[in-house]
Amino acid sequence: MSSIRLAIVGLGKIARDQHLGAIEATDGIDLVAVASRNAKLEGVHCFSDIHELLASGIEIDAISLCTPPQGRFEQAQAALLANKHVMLEKPPGATIAEVFALDQLAQKQGKSLFATWHSREAAAVEPARKLLSERKVRSVHVEWKEDVRHWHPGQAWIWEPGGLGVFDPGINALSIVTRIMPESFHLTASELSFPANRAAPIAANLTFASASGIAVTAEFDWRQTGPQTWDIRVETEEGPVVLTHGGSRLLVDGTAQIVEEDREYRNLYRHFVSLVNAGRSDTDFSPLVHVADAFMLGRRNVVEAFED
Repeated sequence: MSSIRLAIVGLGKIARDQHLGAIEATDGIDLVAVASRNAKLEGVHCFSDIHELLASGIEIDAISLCTPPQGRFEQAQAALLANKHVMLEKPPGATIAEVFALDQLAQKQGKSLFATWHSREAAAVEPARKLLSERKVRSVHVEWKEDVRHWHPGQAWIWEPGGLGVFDPGINALSIVTRIMPESFHLTASELSFPANRAAPIAANLTFASASGIAVTAEFDWRQTGPQTWDIRVETEEGPVVLTHGGSRLLVDGTAQIVEEDREYRNLYRHFVSLVNAGRSDTDFSPLVHVADAFMLGRRNVVEAFED
């Protein structure tokens, strides 16, 4: 098959840090255009926004949306109506209703829609999923704490409604847990800490339960400096299973099993190529559903103001 001709919309930090290199390293897909208000890229067609891109007449097959979730629905809708396959950076949208509407539109248009969860592509996730399917899970505890000033310097959109706040990284943890858990679970309690001057939380404590009574808890915090913490600890009757470093390392019964370099975005683009070639979509929105539930059940605490 011929290579997929791809355009990126939104040439910001995540696109430069992850997407560009992953596309270059992936067979079957070629970057031919970008659309960005404030940036250009040598060697490809450049446009100011998706509407100018789509009206240009250049031949593209697919669009990867790397813009903030607010306003992404209109971009994805325009791409699908123009008969382009669409890849969504996480989170896939700002609301539950809009992502399900996009899923229905993709089906109607006969185009592939890929709601990506890059943390699910970390090296230890699938081995952990297989292992936990063979064990009796007792409890799960997530500790996902990082420094927002390091990872999102000057990015005001993350503090606005729809930007998710600390759930921008926290949804990565939820994407892993929803993948590795042998059964579904639902939220029972949520405590959210909002800076006095921000519209999105800087920390969250969540409690979930599964139908069989497995306790799942999560601590998310954006105020941690120094070493960052991205750990998921699963207690099973047969012994502990721990994913660390964002899911790239696996410890089973205290012994390291997997330590591997980051290939998350390369895996995403390989999967996108396979989806387009097979005429399929991949639209698991469950991590976003859990985040929406956290806001619905959230008890709001006001904490000190945050200044970037």
